[in-house]
Amino acid sequence: MLNNISSQKIKLQQRIKMRIRKGDTVQVINGKDKGKTGEVLKTLPTENRVIVQGVNLRTRHLKPSQEGESGRIVTEEASLHASNVMVYSTSKKVASRVEIFVDKDGTKKRRLKKTGELID
Repeated sequence: MLNNISSQKIKLQQRIKMRIRKGDTVQVINGKDKGKTGEVLKTLPTENRVIVQGVNLRTRHLKPSQEGESGRIVTEEASLHASNVMVYSTSKKVASRVEIFVDKDGTKKRRLKKTGELID
């Protein structure tokens, strides 16, 4: 029983290969922020989630940390599941899936399936 629980925890910590990277422009395809676009600020590969600038905003109420300081309300981005975003082409104004291919010189590159545009 104990061995089974520890193996489940190890499975949860495994990294998931993500085709979305930090700095990519993505469009939200599902959820309350559907249709919004923004830049990926951070990827969380163990949870298969991304944090996108200006999307899925949450408000946090912070208590004053020092005497004389007043509490404040901070808005910050919460994470989205990676399946709810698609890489967005700013030149063609279209969202597309990502294709990983091997270039002629043997390096792996990413490109958009719809437009054929190279991402990196």
